Amino acid sequence: MSNTPFSALHLEPVSTVDRVAEELRRSLFEGELAPGTALREMALAEALGVSRSTVREALGILVAEGIAVRVPNKGTQVRRLDAEQVRDVCRARTVIETAGVRGWDEAGEQARDDVRRALAAYSELRGSDCTTAEFTAAHLEIHRAFAGLTGSARLVAAVEGLHSEVRLALAEVDRARGNAAEQVHSHSHLLDLMEDGRLDEAAEELTAHLAEAEESMIEEVGRRSR
Repeated sequence: MSNTPFSALHLEPVSTVDRVAEELRRSLFEGELAPGTALREMALAEALGVSRSTVREALGILVAEGIAVRVPNKGTQVRRLDAEQVRDVCRARTVIETAGVRGWDEAGEQARDDVRRALAAYSELRGSDCTTAEFTAAHLEIHRAFAGLTGSARLVAAVEGLHSEVRLALAEVDRARGNAAEQVHSHSHLLDLMEDGRLDEAAEELTAHLAEAEESMIEEVGRRSR
């Protein structure tokens, strides 16, 4: 097989559309396929050992998730966010997630347990040999759980969509930081504040955390655009 941007992709011989989409996500979130990379159906089909129609359907899933885009006369590409798009996504995340944090006392016990479980799972990855994509997914699961405290399935779905948009940049930020212990401590502190009923402080802490993530992602987006 020729040495192409798709050489690192791998898949079991028997495949499905969902498995192709998952393998493409893995490659995107691990940084093997950079933003702006053309996702050519024929090359992907050859690399993965599946039909072009299967690849086409899988790419449609990625487009729907906001991590790939259809470009007129150019086909499908890995999405490249700009700074304003990152700011807009983070603004929306802040509104939803802080609303969840402020609603800790009114949230159901299951929603509060979801936050505790997500943080415990994130903590267990510290010092492990997990991939950056796995670490980022566990990180975002905590923030999904924050949204879950609102009790609104629609708001949770909205946050999941927002996470899909920023995950490409956030994976690079998590990889560059390499400070898992600090991140675990930061999220643990947030949970401690909520458990103590200091919800305004928790919301302020979360706002600052998301603002820092926003600036880091904008810096990463700028670096990639140079």
